[in-house]
Amino acid sequence: MQGAQRNSLRLLQWMMAASLALPIALFAIASTISYTSTRDIADREIERTLDVAHEHALKVFETIDRSLAELNEVVRGLPDDVIRSREPVLHRRLKRLTDSLPQLKSAWIFDADGRSLVNSLASPPPQLTFADRDYFYAHVDQSIGTFIGTPLTPRTPYQGARFFGMSRRRDSDDGHFIGVIQASVLPEYFESFYARIGTEPGSFFAMGRSDGVVLAHFPRLDHDVRLDTGGPVGQKIAANPEHGLITIAWPSDGIERRIGYRRVAEYPIYVSAGLETSAIRARWFATMGQHLVFGVPATALLFLLLALAFRRTQHLQAEAAKRREAEEALKHSQRLEALGQLTGGVAHDFNNLLTVIRASVDLLNRPQLPEERRQRYITAIADAVARAAKLTSQLLAFARRQNLKPEVFDVGARMQSLHDMLATLLGPAIEITMRLPAEPCLVNTDAGQFETALINMATNARDAMKGKGKIAFTVQPATSVPNAVAHQTGCHGIISIAVSDTGVGIPAAQIGHIFEPFFTTKQVGHGTGLGLSQVFGFARQSGGEVTVESEVGRGSTFSLYLPRVPQDLLPQRLAPNTAPALTGSGIAVLVVEDNIELANFAADGLTELGYSVTLIDNATDALAELIVDADRFDVVFSDVVMPGMTGLDLTQAIRDRSIGVPVVLTTGYSQALSQDGVAGFDLVQKPYSIEELSRVLHRAARLRRVRDGAAE
Repeated sequence: MQGAQRNSLRLLQWMMAASLALPIALFAIASTISYTSTRDIADREIERTLDVAHEHALKVFETIDRSLAELNEVVRGLPDDVIRSREPVLHRRLKRLTDSLPQLKSAWIFDADGRSLVNSLASPPPQLTFADRDYFYAHVDQSIGTFIGTPLTPRTPYQGARFFGMSRRRDSDDGHFIGVIQASVLPEYFESFYARIGTEPGSFFAMGRSDGVVLAHFPRLDHDVRLDTGGPVGQKIAANPEHGLITIAWPSDGIERRIGYRRVAEYPIYVSAGLETSAIRARWFATMGQHLVFGVPATALLFLLLALAFRRTQHLQAEAAKRREAEEALKHSQRLEALGQLTGGVAHDFNNLLTVIRASVDLLNRPQLPEERRQRYITAIADAVARAAKLTSQLLAFARRQNLKPEVFDVGARMQSLHDMLATLLGPAIEITMRLPAEPCLVNTDAGQFETALINMATNARDAMKGKGKIAFTVQPATSVPNAVAHQTGCHGIISIAVSDTGVGIPAAQIGHIFEPFFTTKQVGHGTGLGLSQVFGFARQSGGEVTVESEVGRGSTFSLYLPRVPQDLLPQRLAPNTAPALTGSGIAVLVVEDNIELANFAADGLTELGYSVTLIDNATDALAELIVDADRFDVVFSDVVMPGMTGLDLTQAIRDRSIGVPVVLTTGYSQALSQDGVAGFDLVQKPYSIEELSRVLHRAARLRRVRDGAAE
């Protein structure tokens, strides 16, 4: 008995000791974990904020750069006296430019002596010389592309906020210096943006040149700052020149901060975002203070609850594992069923298209074929290829793995332009009515996929009416939206595109299946069941939704909901895609394609247009050619999906090595592209035409020549 009592006392002593030691040990461990977690969270916040600041700076500089390039094109080849004679018109154009871009203070066109020919501030401009400004004299002796200067104070009689210059050189046709085009950028524009996104205590932002000149700073400073490139900050950046995360005392005020930095594309500019380390520690102290409130009893109770929860979790996980096995078996059977339907539907349609192509090729091989019939067979082949490409895009759209090309367009105007095509598609026995809004209803999505979705809904309505009846197309701002897109209404709202028919309607038992892939009520060979599934995939991939309301014998209404964008995002009208092929004029193209037949097709077509083509069948050898002598080539045209090093790997290697040759990618489908995009490179979708390829290559090569300062 005594032994049992001693053991009980000893156990109580151990429990008493543990009641003190265990909470202290747990608190010490929790403190360490909490500090690491708090710092990791702060690092992620810094990275996210840095992404926003970097994207903002990149868009601002690219917008100004494009504006300068456009102004350079406007005055290219014009003598100074002609520019002076057009000064009122050019002044208004520059003023419109600065009024439309809040980041700009002014825009200028200078002659070779630094005198203003035109500016956005005064007309006519005062006869002052600006040859001593860095944004001018930097271009006099050499072509350096776009130059970004240091912060400056306006020169009398001009007044206002400080600015830094962003300028480009004006060259004559023979390459001689004839002046400068310059835009005055407001640092306070960036600082105001940083103030809006830097709401956390201790937030910090900076933007500066690679030589240490600080262009914008938040919190704002009342003096100029230039960092020593050999100092602590400069050494950290030199060790990792593209991006990094450092803890350092900032030279301008001596405050220790956790700072992330990133270079802005090809510009000699860095953006930084960070938090004061004292603010990060304050978060940690606040978190640990909450732990102290509970004390030792709460910590012990929590341990017991966690032990019980652990046992319960193990039991639940075992049940979840069994459920996952059953779900995987069900998914496997569904895949097998889908493959069976795909074999009967899609394969049938593809075989029809291949039959048209094969028959047309056989007929083209006949001797002494009349030109009219030859052209008809060629057209049939082109149409069959287009239909096959459309079927492939429908499959990818439903899978939500297609790399869409969003653009801003007016839904009402696009619907009106499709009226004639819809009338032809639906036939004369169907009456079409369109109710379109008077105001523009803009969306930002893939226009081609939008048209495909509209045609699929119209075709479905036609089949439901057996080719005779009425179809109404209605576009309007949505007054009520499905729950799936309710969170996207924001301040711009949702656009509703409704297609109503007078058909037979849809039975209630089938409404839940109509958007599933390969589900169709048509006879075998009359459709794959991908039409409405394409609409579903396009809507979801565009951030929208599609719904249906139907009553048997009373018709159906399909409603497509897409997020609306503001009117100021509507771009200027572009040239049509049917433009003719552009001659190469000696442009050197490095073609990287592992499919030799396709590579020879592209090489032969480009050679006939005057391009100089070098053909390589893998990315590794192509990279070796570029490393040896990149100046041989004006542009690289590479497939994405290749064995070994892919096209995306090649573009990343070119970027990492700072090889200044533009890259154009091509693919029919790539999982990596659908998830990550093309990383800023041009993309030509397969199947492509030589005309389309020549235009993209010519534009990419021309942009490189303009950037390098070469005459066109």
